[in-house]
Amino acid sequence: MARRTKRLWTDEEKRSICLQTTAPGVSVAQVARRYAANSNMVFKWLRDPRYAPETTAAAAFPAFLPVEIIDHVRKDDLIVTSELTGIERRAGRGGLTPEVGRDRRHRRDDRSP
Repeated sequence: MARRTKRLWTDEEKRSICLQTTAPGVSVAQVARRYAANSNMVFKWLRDPRYAPETTAAAAFPAFLPVEIIDHVRKDDLIVTSELTGIERRAGRGGLTPEVGRDRRHRRDDRSP
């Protein structure tokens, strides 16, 4: 049986790996698999200020989104569209339900286990 040796990462390698986790749509687990490392180890490096990527000034402050306040809204008129996936969801009984096709939708049954 092959003997495992402990992999020693340089500080620059740790910084590089931690920086890759900041890319949009990339998870820590994906980056860890890319380097045959454990994701828990990468999370540990991210908590360490020596290796954690520097935050930009925009990310350091909370972001505010515009809100329009109206008097009355019917639940059937409320449609929420995800910018990431483009999926439209309509508010209905039991919470948001995904739109399927043009006039069909699936309802979540609150009575199911």
